[in-house]
Amino acid sequence: MIVRRIETKTTARAAFTLMEVLVVVAILVVLAGTGGVIYMQSLEDAKRDLALSKAKELTGVVERYALRHGGEYPPSLDILTQPTESGKPYLEVEMLVDPWGKPYQYVPSGPNHNGVKPDIFTTTQTGVQIGNWMNQ
Repeated sequence: MIVRRIETKTTARAAFTLMEVLVVVAILVVLAGTGGVIYMQSLEDAKRDLALSKAKELTGVVERYALRHGGEYPPSLDILTQPTESGKPYLEVEMLVDPWGKPYQYVPSGPNHNGVKPDIFTTTQTGVQIGNWMNQ
């Protein structure tokens, strides 16, 4: 009996096919798009939290000013950046700017606090007001 060897022609795969590359690229685009949306939303939430925190911090500084000046609140927030008797201001100028680059608004009569203390607030890019009368 004679045994013949049948040789098969095998070729080694040297690269990916175009279809495989397109599938991988499509998966990466979907992941990047989803991640980008989630990242941008969390960035906006962080800016809102920072704006509220700064508004409450400014309220504390305004109340400290009132304690030193016979219960009178300052007519504007800009006064808090002026040097005091000790030569240091209550605030640095950067504290008066919100996370979107706009100045904080100040209403000494405080309509949201029933006139008890002033309102300090800002407005987001979507038009939502964030002020010191809000809870965290």
